[in-house]
Amino acid sequence: MWYEILPGMAIMGICLTIPGLSTVYMHRWCNGGKEKRIARQPYQWTLMERDRRLSGVNKYYVSKGLENID
Repeated sequence: MWYEILPGMAIMGICLTIPGLSTVYMHRWCNGGKEKRIARQPYQWTLMERDRRLSGVNKYYVSKGLENID
C-alpha cells in the first residue's frame, strides 16, 4: 500500500536535515553563539572588517556596543 513508503521517506528526510542543522550549531558554537556572517557584497565585507577592527580581539563576531567604542 501507499503508506509503506512513509518510514523510508521519514528516514531520508532525517538524513537530509542532519547536515544542515549540525552546520548551524557548529557555527554558533565556534562563533560565540552567533550565526556565521557571509559577505556576499563588498559593502558587507567592509562592515565585517570594521567589526573585526573595533572588537579589539581581531574577531568580527565579538561585538562591542556603541557605548564602548572610543
